[in-house]
Amino acid sequence: MLAVTIDPAVLEADLEAGRLCCPGCGGRLARWGHARRRVIFGPGRRGRVVRPRRSRCSGCGVTHVLLPAGLLARRPDEAGVIGAALAAAALGRGRRRIARELGIPEDTVRGWLRRFAGRAGQVREIFTKVAAAVNADPVPLEPAGSPVADAVVAVAAAAEAIAGRWPQLLTVSPWEMACAVTGASLMAPVIMVAAVNTNSPLPAGGR
Repeated sequence: MLAVTIDPAVLEADLEAGRLCCPGCGGRLARWGHARRRVIFGPGRRGRVVRPRRSRCSGCGVTHVLLPAGLLARRPDEAGVIGAALAAAALGRGRRRIARELGIPEDTVRGWLRRFAGRAGQVREIFTKVAAAVNADPVPLEPAGSPVADAVVAVAAAAEAIAGRWPQLLTVSPWEMACAVTGASLMAPVIMVAAVNTNSPLPAGGR
């Protein structure tokens, strides 16, 4: 899966112009139908139906589901909602309070926190490197009190570094940025990291 622009019209224009590249071989991605419809939950547990575009690489032939930025692979909740729960946990709030404040089942919050805590060190490393890749003089990150807090701070620092270098991305939230950098895999079993460089601050049309 790849994280791409939220605007369907922009996505279609990117596909038509060949601006989206395969993360495996760098080949041009072309339209290849759609993935199945799914219900996505936003703030307040409000649901909406989305049907992501599917693409196929003209080089290697691999297909990719193009998730709008802000959606994560295999997660029915928006990344911003999950991120709010993680940020609350970083401040020391327990899962019951987080679930109550966000209107989300406690078991769902427990699963998010358990998954994120298990890879917090990896997340911190990934986004610390992202911040360093786009900022010639990154500010060292001080310990934030827990592995989860350290990881959340690193995500925020990377988003700030990207917005500082490319002001047009100020409207991209830290968790949308995290989706784009990881190709929607932030909460997947394996995190896949896309290259971030001076030519492509966010991969695969994530903007």
